[in-house]
Amino acid sequence: MPRKKTKHLFVTATDTDAGKTLVACAIINILTKARKVAVFKPISAGCDNVNGQLVNHDALQLKQQANCNQPLESINPIAFEEPIAPHIAAQTLGQKINAVQVSNLFDSLDSFAPDVILTEGAGGWRLPLGEGQFLSDFAKQTEQHVILVVNMKLGCLNHALLSYEAIKRDGLTVVGWVANCIEPMDYQQENITELSQYLDAPLLGVVPSVENAEQASKFLNEDMIEQIASFHQE
Repeated sequence: MPRKKTKHLFVTATDTDAGKTLVACAIINILTKARKVAVFKPISAGCDNVNGQLVNHDALQLKQQANCNQPLESINPIAFEEPIAPHIAAQTLGQKINAVQVSNLFDSLDSFAPDVILTEGAGGWRLPLGEGQFLSDFAKQTEQHVILVVNMKLGCLNHALLSYEAIKRDGLTVVGWVANCIEPMDYQQENITELSQYLDAPLLGVVPSVENAEQASKFLNEDMIEQIASFHQE
């Protein structure tokens, strides 16, 4: 019997605090209506110590949206308490992180038999792991389909275009992008229109400042989300 294909979606962003978790949870909210969705937040820095377990708030939100009944440690296997660059946090503890380690942890999620594995990155596309490696190396190794979250603020055009170009140079496909409008921005629509001309990927939605993933999902194009999670376009 042939092995079931699993779609790999990777949510990255133009910078830290750009709204990756909100958008990722909104996408999961849409996909779990008809699919088994596992989630992966491989690396986090900035966790609460809860009864001896490091709990990252973003990972917890992903867990609450997914429907594969994953333990938190399978969602966020590499966690650090201090809210600093993860490779620096690892160094302070005498630990190392590398792309092969992350890929192996990702492969273990097949045991949940998901239709989709949605990974949320950390920071932007080029998150350092140390010793010349980046989280983007894991994305390449596992052939992720990338969704880019653009934090709509002054400077977003440069950040979005550089991120997009780096993803393309890595040989991966940006299957869509989301304009995340966290704060008011002068000429916001003009900036979105400009990005739509430069980014060779569909705009999946324009998300205003909202309180939760359920609200955010209403501003995403559900048909497009369903399409990028399927295999018939490949």
